Amino acid sequence: MSHRRILQDFEQYQKSRTKFVQTVAELAVQPQNIEVLQNLGVLSLLRPLLLDTVPTIQQTAAIALGRLANHRKDLAEVIVKGDILPQLVYSLAQQNRFYKRAAAFVLKSIAKHSAELSQSIIDCGALDALTVCLEEFDPAVKEGAACAIGCIAKHSAELSQAVVDAGAIPLLVLCIQEPEISLKRATACTLAEITKHTADLAQSVVDAGAIAHLAQLVLNQDSLLKRQVFAALSTIAKHSVDLAELVVEAEIFPAALVCLKDVDEIVRKNCGNLVKEIVKHTPELSQLIVNCGGIAAIVDQIGDTKGFTCLPGVMSLGYIAAHSETLAMAVVVSNGVLQLKCVFIRESSEEIQAAAAWALGQIGRHSPEHAKATAQADVLQNLLECYLKPNASEDLKAKVS
Repeated sequence: MSHRRILQDFEQYQKSRTKFVQTVAELAVQPQNIEVLQNLGVLSLLRPLLLDTVPTIQQTAAIALGRLANHRKDLAEVIVKGDILPQLVYSLAQQNRFYKRAAAFVLKSIAKHSAELSQSIIDCGALDALTVCLEEFDPAVKEGAACAIGCIAKHSAELSQAVVDAGAIPLLVLCIQEPEISLKRATACTLAEITKHTADLAQSVVDAGAIAHLAQLVLNQDSLLKRQVFAALSTIAKHSVDLAELVVEAEIFPAALVCLKDVDEIVRKNCGNLVKEIVKHTPELSQLIVNCGGIAAIVDQIGDTKGFTCLPGVMSLGYIAAHSETLAMAVVVSNGVLQLKCVFIRESSEEIQAAAAWALGQIGRHSPEHAKATAQADVLQNLLECYLKPNASEDLKAKVS
């Protein structure tokens, strides 16, 4: 056999491998193809291609695995049991930036499904490798690593603590300062996933200087970024008075109140959550929001939005009113009672109705004057009708009564 013929055979073999992984990667995009691919044993066919001598074949094989794992938890479990993770961890440390992106995508697709799968990723050393990737020059590698770390952290405080112990927090704070918007989004989302669990985890993020950098982004033009920024700030503020005060000291108010009227519904909701998590703590924090024009902004937001988007605003008015007679009267003067009545009447969700009834109760309980203000809004008849409904839940009846 001639030398040329041998080369042709090897070239044909390479072309066939390339076409195969590209086809699988394309098929794996569509959910309806996943079961067929699984039945054909696609995972066992892709595994050796992760170690192929051709870099593009390696990368495409990893992308295909990531897409398969992304669709179904059972496929992610098969990948973990198939000892594929050690290959990915090795690749994160040794391969080029394109493969690192693909490997991070696979890890993210596996980790998102459960705490157990996330723990498997940590056990094989992938978390440390992902943390190192946060220092890569390529923004896309950093973004992929941040997303994967966020999918690990979201499941539990223990997994988030593992992220902290790996030294990822300072690097995430550096990432949020990078110019790429998509990297900022991924990082802010990951910080929110970490801080949501406990005050100690939130404090770890605060100690790394995250609040100041998040605060600079509240008026960014990118709606997807603002969603994550407000989510992160609210999950920090919710845990304690001290953390809420640190968020307020970043001087995001009154500017952030503008976002209660943002065109993006989730931005409005997350901004409302931030206000709610601040005012619930103390009269002083509530007074600060009131002094910034917060009640009027909340009342307007409740009037302009429907469904669960308005729920944080409803809760905020209740928390503000609960603290003192003066603050409750400030809610009354700003037409808060009428707006809460409108919410109670128009919303079909018992959870929202219960919140509105609770908020009205926080206003009316302080004094005869406050009770009169509530009664003059003609809300008592609506509350009574709701209480007498035979299918009303016990929680709703309790709030109404």
